[in-house]
Amino acid sequence: MDNRQAMGSWLSGPRSAAEDMGVEFGYRGKRLGLPEDGPGSIAPFGRRFGALVVDWVVCMVIAYGLFAHGDRQAVGNWTLGIFFVLSLLTVGTVGSTPGKRIFRLRVLGENGTRLGFARVVLRSVLLCLAVPALIWDRDSRGLHDKLSRAVEVRS
Repeated sequence: MDNRQAMGSWLSGPRSAAEDMGVEFGYRGKRLGLPEDGPGSIAPFGRRFGALVVDWVVCMVIAYGLFAHGDRQAVGNWTLGIFFVLSLLTVGTVGSTPGKRIFRLRVLGENGTRLGFARVVLRSVLLCLAVPALIWDRDSRGLHDKLSRAVEVRS
């Protein structure tokens, strides 16, 4: 093996190295029985991030305008609380937050049904902790989705 090839596999990560050795992973969502693209497929990172930014900005505006009265520390705390409530109410009822709706995304259970209240609470708490959302599996599902048995898909 050439040193450049070994360096390339190290820089590309373990998935790339495994694929070079012949391991077949398939597309994101294949293990969950989801389509490769189009409606019902795993939501791409860019859309998920965009939806999160929209939701966070909406929550900041609400926090600043109604609760914080110009106190920067209070804005951050209120924003997180409002984000939690927004997630509970919207994902628990219609399956998507305003940001997810704009980016045409929705949150479903792994079996394709709406999430129950307990799973929405678990997902929302873990999402507000942030760290679980930063740990992903090979289907691009955050730990908050995995533990609540949820999946974010295109609608």
